[in-house]
Amino acid sequence: MTLQTSVKRNAYYDSVTLMLLSRELQKLEGVEDLLVGMGTDLNIDLARGLGLATSDFDTLTANDLFIAAKINEEIVSMQAIEEAVNDYLNKSAESDSDEDYQPTSLDSALQFMPGANMVLVSVPGQYAAAEVEDALDAGLHVMLFSNNVPVEDELRLKQKAVEKGLLMMGPDCGTAIINGVPLCFANAVRRGKIGVVGASGTGTQEVTVQIHRLGEGLSQVIGTGGRDLKDQIGGLMMIQSFEALIADPGTDVIVLISKPPDPSVAEKIYRIAKNNPKPVVIDFIGGNKGAIEAAGAIPCISLEDAAQKAVKVLRGQAFEDFKGFSLPEAQIDRIVEKEVAKLKSDQTELRALFTGGTLADEAMKLLGEHYNIYSNIPLSPEMAIENLPAGRGNICLDLGEDEFTRGRPHPMIDPQTRTEFFKSHVDGHTAVILVDVVLGFGSHNDPAGAVADSVREIHQQLSSQGKDIVVISSVCGTDLDRQDLTKSVATLEVEGIIVMPSNAQAVRLTDRVMQRMMKGV
Repeated sequence: MTLQTSVKRNAYYDSVTLMLLSRELQKLEGVEDLLVGMGTDLNIDLARGLGLATSDFDTLTANDLFIAAKINEEIVSMQAIEEAVNDYLNKSAESDSDEDYQPTSLDSALQFMPGANMVLVSVPGQYAAAEVEDALDAGLHVMLFSNNVPVEDELRLKQKAVEKGLLMMGPDCGTAIINGVPLCFANAVRRGKIGVVGASGTGTQEVTVQIHRLGEGLSQVIGTGGRDLKDQIGGLMMIQSFEALIADPGTDVIVLISKPPDPSVAEKIYRIAKNNPKPVVIDFIGGNKGAIEAAGAIPCISLEDAAQKAVKVLRGQAFEDFKGFSLPEAQIDRIVEKEVAKLKSDQTELRALFTGGTLADEAMKLLGEHYNIYSNIPLSPEMAIENLPAGRGNICLDLGEDEFTRGRPHPMIDPQTRTEFFKSHVDGHTAVILVDVVLGFGSHNDPAGAVADSVREIHQQLSSQGKDIVVISSVCGTDLDRQDLTKSVATLEVEGIIVMPSNAQAVRLTDRVMQRMMKGV
C-alpha cells in the first residue's frame, strides 16, 4: 500500500458532500483508507490521526481541497481516484438548478436576494463569528448551524442581536421553522397557532411532529442553541424569542423546550411567563415542576406530553399528564409477554442507539429511576461510558455528539455511524435495542431502511446462537415528510421492530420489557 495525496487550491466544496464522497470512495477495490476534505485544522488533524497526511499538508489552507489515500497501485491508481472525485463533484454541481445559486459571500447573496432578512451560517466554528457579525450589522436575522464557536463570541453576538431586535439562533442550532419555512433539520408540519422555542433540535422536532399528528399546527419554531440557557449566555435568545411569540398575533399558545436552565436563567424565564397573557407550556426535561407551576406555566413529563398539553390548551380542553400508551393496556401487556418470551436468561442488557441527543436524554431520564445506564451524555459523572464495567451493562448513546461525528456526517444525514455501532455493541447478552428514526428535511433519504438492514443482520447473527432480540423504535416524522412516514413504519415492522407513536412511549415499552425480563424469562 502506498500513501498518495492530491491538492486543488482555492476550490471550496461543502463538507458534508465531501464526507459522503469519502465514504463512497473507500468502497473502491484497492483502497485501504481515504479522506477527501477541505484543509481546515480539524480535517488536517483527522488526516494525521488516520496516517493519511504527507508534506503537502504543511501548506494547506481552509480553501484548499485535498485527497489523501492509501492504495494498492496494482489495483487502483491515484489518477482514477481523482477522476472519480471530479465526476462526483461535477455531477453534484450539474444537479443544482439555476435557482440554486450559491453565492460566495454575504454581499453577493444580498445582491442576488435583496429582500432576504435572514442568513443561515454553516462554516467552521472558528470563522463563524465574523460571518454572523456581518449579517447582524446588515440587519439580518441569523441561524448559526456551526458548532465549536467560543462562548465569548456567542455572548457578544447575541447581545448585539438583542440590541438590534434580531434573532441569533445558535451556535449549534439545528432546527427552526420560520414563517413556515423549515431550516436545517426540521419536519414538514402544517401552520397553526402554537409557537415553539427550543434549545434542542430533535426535542423540538418531536414536539412539532406530535402537534401536527394531533391535528394542529405551528406558527413559528425558533431554535436557540444548546448553551443559551447557561449562566454565561443568560438565556438571551430564549427570552428574545419568548417575547417575540408573546407579541406575535399568530401565536396563541407558547411551548418552551430545553434541558433544565441554570437557576438564574430559569428565574428570568419564569418571571416573563408569570406576566404573560398567553398560555405557556414548558418542558425543561427533568426540570423543577413546582417552579414552573408557580410561574403560572404548565409543566410536562415528556416531549409528547408537551405537545398534547399545548394542543388541549389551544382547544380549551382539560388536560393531565400523559404517562401511558396510545394502545390499550391489555395490548401492551400482550406485546411485552410476546417479546420477553424470545429472550434467554443471559440476555439482560439494553442498547439504546440514538441519532437525536435530546431523545437520548429523555430516554435516560425516563428510565433512570430503574436502571444504571452508561452514556456519552451521562445523567451523572459516574455513569460516563468510560466507567462501564468490563464492557457489560446498559448503554444509551447520543451518536450525534462530536466524538462520533469528527470527520464524518451527523448520523441523521448518514446512518453509517449507527450501523457500525449495531455491529460493535450488540451481542448475545443484549436483550433490547432502542432506537430513534428521524425523518424530515436534512435527514437521510431512508433512515428506517438503514435500521432495518442492521436489525436483519443482528437477527441472522443471533439466530446462529439460538437467540432472538427485542427491538423498539419510534419515528419522528409526519405524513408530509419526503421519507414517507407510513413507508418508514412498514419498513421497520417487516423486520419485527415494534414502532411506537412517540419516543416517550417507545421508552416506556422498553421499561415494561426490561421490568418483566428482570422478573424472570
